[in-house]
Amino acid sequence: MNITDFRKNNSISMVTCYDYTFAKVLDKTDVDCVLVGDSVAMVIYGEESTTYATPKMIARHVKAVRKGYRGFIVADLPFLSLQKNQTDFLQDVRRLINAGASAVKIEGLTGSEDRVKLLVDSGVPVVGHVGLTPQFVNSFGGFKVQGRDQKKKEFITEEAKVFEELGAFMVVIECVPTELSKSISECLKIPTVGIGAGSHTDGQVLVLHDLLGLTEHKFRFVKKYEDLFKRSVEGVQTFKEEVKEKLFPKEENSFQ
Repeated sequence: MNITDFRKNNSISMVTCYDYTFAKVLDKTDVDCVLVGDSVAMVIYGEESTTYATPKMIARHVKAVRKGYRGFIVADLPFLSLQKNQTDFLQDVRRLINAGASAVKIEGLTGSEDRVKLLVDSGVPVVGHVGLTPQFVNSFGGFKVQGRDQKKKEFITEEAKVFEELGAFMVVIECVPTELSKSISECLKIPTVGIGAGSHTDGQVLVLHDLLGLTEHKFRFVKKYEDLFKRSVEGVQTFKEEVKEKLFPKEENSFQ
């Protein structure tokens, strides 16, 4: 899939990925694109929020994913990169692109419009991100649904519109009421991808570890398509018991 394939009403599927092994798995599927998100800080490193992700960290994981996945990769531009001077900002973006990213995703727009335009004018595909933007979780007072009051609805809608005006080719809408994501999707010419935003967006994105059931927590907006956490625990426990009972290794697992 390339950038011209991301179209309205195209049922875009996006899944996060952070490593080579799962990248190889996703490469065997028809998923439309992969997101190497700053959620890596929480999912892989156990941090409390995405603000712990750094450009080097994300680039390292982009490189690993690119080795296993041949499709379109979106990489998150991490917390505070937009606030750096232009030289350092572009260096962060260059690091992600050189690692194998096809596009970068930017959370929050206000005050950074010139940076988005700079990237677009420089030939870097940009994905916008509105609604609940995890990098601003401390400002929101936690991971909460956004856009319930009229003022916030208007703010989120306007951000999405400006992303489009500046040249973003797609916008992620996170954790907003279905009614709001529907109205935003209808007023944009570029496709929208939702997470916790209902079914009226042009696509959906989920964290791979959530949809495979590798995490114990359960969010309302997540559907678990597997329960690999439970199955993994059972598998390791069976290994432990077979070792204890001398059932492993058997002859077929040994060299003669």
